[in-house]
Amino acid sequence: MPTLELKDKEYVLKNARDLNVKFIRLWFTDILGFLKNVAITIEELEEALQDGVGFDGSSVEGFTRSEESDMIALPDPNTFAILPWRPKENAVARMFCDIVRPGGEPFEGDPRAILKRNLTEAAGLGYTFYVGPELEHFYFKSSAEAQPLDCGGYFDMTPLDMASDLRRETILAMEEMGIGVEFSHHEAAPSQHEIDFRYTDALTMADSVMTYRLVVKEIALKHGVYASFMPKPMPGENGSGMHVNISLFKGDKNAFFDPKDPIHLSAAAKHFLAGMLKRVREFTVVTNQWVNSYKRLTPGFEAPVYVTWALTNRADLVRIPRYMPGKESACRLELRSPDPACNPYLVFSAILAAGLEGLKNQEPLPKAAETNVASLPEEERKKRGIRSLPRDLGEAIEAAEGSELLRAALGGHIFDSFLKNKKIEWERYRSAITDFELKTYLPLL
Repeated sequence: MPTLELKDKEYVLKNARDLNVKFIRLWFTDILGFLKNVAITIEELEEALQDGVGFDGSSVEGFTRSEESDMIALPDPNTFAILPWRPKENAVARMFCDIVRPGGEPFEGDPRAILKRNLTEAAGLGYTFYVGPELEHFYFKSSAEAQPLDCGGYFDMTPLDMASDLRRETILAMEEMGIGVEFSHHEAAPSQHEIDFRYTDALTMADSVMTYRLVVKEIALKHGVYASFMPKPMPGENGSGMHVNISLFKGDKNAFFDPKDPIHLSAAAKHFLAGMLKRVREFTVVTNQWVNSYKRLTPGFEAPVYVTWALTNRADLVRIPRYMPGKESACRLELRSPDPACNPYLVFSAILAAGLEGLKNQEPLPKAAETNVASLPEEERKKRGIRSLPRDLGEAIEAAEGSELLRAALGGHIFDSFLKNKKIEWERYRSAITDFELKTYLPLL
């Protein structure tokens, strides 16, 4: 089972001096999952570790109103790491921060604090929540248009896969920062790539996802190309997902594993899965938060559309990876709907809250899908009670608005601010005149 090496303030101060660090970037995220940054010099580090660094919270999306804007970014010593793509001379380090009010109490609009609160609830039940995401992304020649670097396909190598060196350099940078990587390969679409993380606790992983997205873009920029985590940048091609592998541990034992069960899933795993399936429509606005996210969740492109689970079919919402003898710790659920443009702190919070609710209520698990439900007639799906995921952002907002579970998982502040932001985005999209409309209707009407 993964372990976290705890670091303290003295460790950070000593290593910063030993490694010739001059600048420290203090990172945190807004409610949409965009990385924010306050930079300090080594001379200010000791005071920052003790008292934090003040900033105007009203300037950060979804944080707070102007009349209560004073916020403090308090660095987490456990997240200290050198940025390997920066020069070694006058090196640059980073630490993630917890956002607190001037009195020291955690700020309810901080996504990292929200995840910590949900993890504390799981810990109160004796569980540690582990995740292992699989993030996909594209490399394009520029940010101006989605022009791929290659015509490669799934698992292709050179010369089709011209981005092998980009992946290699990205992985080396991640490992230098203490982030474990298991696999990398070319994905199904042209110029699409995937890097899979070694599973660890959800807070460490959320920090790692934020770090990874920046590293991928920094390495790409260094080589004169553009990396994008846009869920569906090219029509007619697969979009990019962030499949999330999920497990609960009790101590060093995987609570999802049962050697006597035919599919090796414990009762806890089945209740957790049932909870996710019951609530997934309500939290899809978080796992798929952009208008473009729903262009990926369409039939025919290996992305889930219906609320089903299965042992083998990779088109279902949740897949149960095959158990390998002697690999009890790897027994897990794979949720396939999230995309890599999400806020990982909120996504992991919503998944955990839904799963724990199912576990507490001993939610019964529906039957596994035995066929590709997308091939069934609509009437047959209705007869079987098979629900679909929201078809667009507007439908996802409607599904989320009355969700007491999502409100409790995210807290009232983030829940209200997040949905307010998404409603504005949806209305802007609905009122926009698209290229499709101009090409289709202007010559005719």
